[in-house]
Amino acid sequence: MNLNSIIPISGVIALLFAAYLIFSVFKKSKGTPKMQEISNAIKDGAMAYMNREYKTVSIVAIVLAAILGWLINIPTAIGFMVGAFFSALAGYIGMNMSVRSNVRAAQAAKKGLKEALFVAVRGGAVTGMFIVGFGILSVGMLYYLYRDPKLIVGAGFGASLISLFARIGGGIYTKAADVGADLVGKIEKGIPEDDPRNPAVIADNVGDNVGDCAGMGADLFETYVVSLIAAMLLGAGLGKGEIILPMLLSAAGIFASIVGILVIKIGKSKNIWKALSTGVFTTAGIAVVLFYFVIKNFSASLNLFYASLAGLFLTIGIWYTTEYYTSKDKKPVQSIARASKTGAGTNIISGLAVGLESTLVPVILIAISIFWASYFGGVYGIAIATIAMLSITAIIITLDSYGPITDNAGGIAEMSGLSQKIRKVTDELDAVGNTTKAVTKGFAISSAALAALSLFVAFANEAGIKVLNLISTKVVIGLFIGGALPFIFSALLMGAVGRAAYVMVNEVRRQFKQIKGIMTGKAKPDYAKCVDISTKASLKEMIVPGIIAVTSPLIVGFILGVEALGGLLAGAIVTGLLMALFLSNGGAAWDNAKKYIEDGKFGGKGSPAHKAAVVGDTVGDPSKDTAGPALNALIKVLNTISILFAGMFVLYSLL
Repeated sequence: MNLNSIIPISGVIALLFAAYLIFSVFKKSKGTPKMQEISNAIKDGAMAYMNREYKTVSIVAIVLAAILGWLINIPTAIGFMVGAFFSALAGYIGMNMSVRSNVRAAQAAKKGLKEALFVAVRGGAVTGMFIVGFGILSVGMLYYLYRDPKLIVGAGFGASLISLFARIGGGIYTKAADVGADLVGKIEKGIPEDDPRNPAVIADNVGDNVGDCAGMGADLFETYVVSLIAAMLLGAGLGKGEIILPMLLSAAGIFASIVGILVIKIGKSKNIWKALSTGVFTTAGIAVVLFYFVIKNFSASLNLFYASLAGLFLTIGIWYTTEYYTSKDKKPVQSIARASKTGAGTNIISGLAVGLESTLVPVILIAISIFWASYFGGVYGIAIATIAMLSITAIIITLDSYGPITDNAGGIAEMSGLSQKIRKVTDELDAVGNTTKAVTKGFAISSAALAALSLFVAFANEAGIKVLNLISTKVVIGLFIGGALPFIFSALLMGAVGRAAYVMVNEVRRQFKQIKGIMTGKAKPDYAKCVDISTKASLKEMIVPGIIAVTSPLIVGFILGVEALGGLLAGAIVTGLLMALFLSNGGAAWDNAKKYIEDGKFGGKGSPAHKAAVVGDTVGDPSKDTAGPALNALIKVLNTISILFAGMFVLYSLL
C-alpha cells in the first residue's frame, strides 16, 4: 500500500470510529422522564446558542471570503470557507454529542463508576475523533487539489476565525451564568451548585458545553490545522516528502489515539485519574513506534524522529506540571484553600501567586522542547515536534469533553433528585473532570505557542525577513504593541464577563424576590430568561475583541511594514503564552480549592472558608474559561492573517 494513501484512510477511519462511539453511547438508557426533561433543557439551550452564534459568524465568514478572493486569490477564499466549515461542524457535532451523553452518564452512575466512566469517555471521544478526522481530510483534500501549501493557508485562517469566536462567545456565555449562579445561589441563598431552585442553573450547565466542548474543540481543530499548514510551508523548501510528512505523522496519531481511547477502563483501585492517564500514555507510546516507522520509511533523515520526541516530551511534561498546580490533592491548591480561612482577600492573593508561579516550569519545558527539536531538525524540526504533540489531539479532546459531560451528569442527578449514592459517583467523575479540563487547557496553550512559532517562521519566509533587529525602532514599536495585545484582549473579555454577570446576578435576585415559592420548591424559576441573558451578552460582547484580533496585524503591516509586524507577532506570542498559562492555571487552582473545602476541609460547605473560596472561584472562572483559553486563538489569528497578507505588506506598507 502506498504510504500516502494512509492520509485519507486515517481520516475516514477516525469518522467511522466516531460513528461507532456514537452508537455505543446511544444504546445506553436516558433515565427517567425527569432526567430527560432537564437534559433536553440543557440541549435546547446549547443548540439555540450555537445556531445563533453560527448565523452571526457565517455572515462575517462570507464577507471575509469575498475579500480574500478579491485581494489574494480564489483558492485562498475556498480554503478559508473549507477551514471555517469543518471547524464549525466539528464543534457542532461534538457539542451535540456532549449534551446527549450527560443524561446517559447520570443514568449509568446508578450501576457504578465503571459504567458512568464508559459513557463519559466515549461521549467525549466523539468530539476528538471528528476534530482530527475533519482536520486531516480538509487539509489533505486542499493540498491534493492545489499541490501548493501556500494556497491552503486560507484554511488555517478559516479555522482560526471559528476558534476565535467560539472561544470568546462560549467563554463569556459560560462564565456569566456560572458567576450569577454562584454569587446568588451559593453565597446569598446557601443552596448547592446544581440546585433546581437556582434560576441560572440551566444556563450554567449549557455554558459548560458551549465553553469547554465547542470552544476547546474549535481551539484545537484550529491548532491542528494551522500546525499542519505551517509545517507543510516550512517543508516545501526541503522536498515533496517533507510536505507530506506532517500529515503522515498526524495519521499515525489518529491510530494511536483510537487504541488509547479503548484502553481507558477503571481498575480495582477505582482511580479515575490513573485510568485516564493510562489512555494518554498508551497513545503517546504507540505514537512513538509509528513515528519511527513513518520517518524511517518516508524521510531522508532519522533526526526528524528525534525532533518529534520533543513534542511528546512537552505533552507529558505539561500533563504533570498542570496536574500539580491544579489538582486538589497537591500543595498549591491546598495552600489556596488554607488561605481561605482568613477570608476572600487572602484566597485571591494566594490564587494569584499560584497562577503566576505556574508559568515558570511550562516555559522551561517549552524552551527545552524548542532547543531539542531545533538541534535535530532546525526550524522544520520544531514544526515536526508541534505536529507530534498535536497528533494525539483526539485523546486530549476526549479528556476535555469528558469534563462537561460529567459536570452536567452531576447537575442532572442533583436536579432530578437522584440518591446521594449516585451523586457520589458523579461527584467523583466531576472532581477529576476539573483537573482534566485544566490539563487539556495547558496542552492547548503549549501547543498553540509551538504552532505560533512555526507560523511566525513561515511568515518571516513569506515576508522575506532573514533577521529581526531588536534595536530597530520599528521592531521595538511592534514588540510593545504585540506585548500589549494579550492584556487589552484579556481586559475586554474579563470586562464582558463582569457586565454579563452583573445582569445575571440581578436577574437571579429578582426571581428569588418576585417569584414566590422558589426556595420551598413550590414554584419553578424562569430558566429561559437566564439562558437568554447569557446568549445575548456573549454574541454582543464577542464583536470588539474579534475586530481587534483581525485588524491589528493589518494596521501594523500596512502602516509600519513587515519588520514591525514581526515584532508584534513575537511580542504577542511571548506575553500571550504567559498570560494564558497564568489565567488558566490560576483559575483552575481557585476552582479546585473551593472543591477541596467542599470535601469537608476547613469547615466544609457553608463555612466562612467556603464562602471565601467561592469568591476566589468567581474570579478564577472567567480567568480559566474565558480570557486564558481565548488567548490561544488570538496569537494564531494574528499569525495566519500575517502570512496571508505578507506579500501585500511588502509592496504597499506606508513606512
